[in-house]
Amino acid sequence: MKTSIVTGLTGMDGSLLADQLIEKGHKVYGLIRRSSRGLDLGNAEHLDGCPQLEVVEGDILDLPSMTKLCKLAKADYFYNMASQSHVGSSFDQPAYTLDCTGKGVLHCLEAIRESGIHTRFLQASTSELYGGITDGPFNEETAFHPRSPYGCAKLFGYWITVNYRESYKMFACNSICFNHEHLRRGPNFVTRKISIAVAAIKAGRQDKLYLGNLDAKRDWGWAEDFTRGMTLMIEASQPKDYVLATGETHSVREFCEHAFSHVGLDYHDHVEVDPQFYRPAEVYTLLGDYSKIKNDLGWEPTTTFKDLVVQMVDHDVKFMPANLGWPAIL
Repeated sequence: MKTSIVTGLTGMDGSLLADQLIEKGHKVYGLIRRSSRGLDLGNAEHLDGCPQLEVVEGDILDLPSMTKLCKLAKADYFYNMASQSHVGSSFDQPAYTLDCTGKGVLHCLEAIRESGIHTRFLQASTSELYGGITDGPFNEETAFHPRSPYGCAKLFGYWITVNYRESYKMFACNSICFNHEHLRRGPNFVTRKISIAVAAIKAGRQDKLYLGNLDAKRDWGWAEDFTRGMTLMIEASQPKDYVLATGETHSVREFCEHAFSHVGLDYHDHVEVDPQFYRPAEVYTLLGDYSKIKNDLGWEPTTTFKDLVVQMVDHDVKFMPANLGWPAIL
C-alpha cells in the first residue's frame, strides 16, 4: 500500500486530494492543527473513521512535529496543501502569511531531509506568483512578479522547493495552480461569496451583494481536476514544475452574470461595487498555459467555466434553507 502525507487536510484541496488518494488505495496521514474545537476535520469530516486515514496533530510552523510526522509515516509522497491561502487576508496578516505559506514549506522539506526517508514532495504553488505580469498566457518559463504578501510567501515556497531539488537531489516539484473552485470552497473567496449570495437572494434572505473589482479576470478551473494533476506530477519519472490551468479567462462580472442568470435573476439588480474589497495592489488578469503538463503527462481540465458556476450555485441553492452562513459540504 502506498502512503501519502497531506498537510492542509481540512481545506478544499487537501480534502479533495485525500479523497482521490484513498480511492487509489493509499494510506493517508492528514496533518491538522488543534483548535478550541479540538481536531476539527473541516472539509474532510466525511472521512472521519475511514481506516485509510490517520489524523496527526501538528503544525507546519513547528519543525520537530513535521520531522516526527515524516518518521512516523515513512511516506512515499508528501503533498503540502497547507497555507494561509486568502490573498486579501494576507494584506492584513503579512507576517503570519509569510511564516505559514513560506517558511512552512521549508519546514516540510527539511523534515523530509532530516528524517532520511526518500519521500517525494509536491508544493501547491499559485498563479499569484505572476501577479503584475500583463502579457499572458503564463507558463513555467514566465518571470514572476507577485503583488501580495501571499504571492511573495508562495514565491519563497516555490524557490525553496527548487533549491532542495537541486541541492539535495530530492524529488520535489511545484504545481503552479491557477484559480480553481469547488463546492468546498470557503465563503470568504469571491466565487463562493457569489454562489452563496445568489442562493440567499433567490430565497429572499438578502437583496444585495457587495464586491470589489468586477473586471478582474481569472483562469478558473475545477479543483478536482487540479488535485488529479498533482498526483500525476508526483508520480512522474522526473520532478518538474507544471502549470495547472484551463487556458481561458473570465471576469468576476462574467461569474456574476452566469451565477445570477442560472436562477433567473439579473446581476445588475443585486451586485454593487464596494471600494473596501479592492486590493492595495490589484492583479487584473491571470491566464495559464498548461501545454507542458498536457504534453508530458497527458493532463487536461475536464470541467468548463459555466459548469463549475452552475455546480456551485445549484449546491448552495439546494442547501440554503438549512444554513445561510455555510452550506453543507459534499
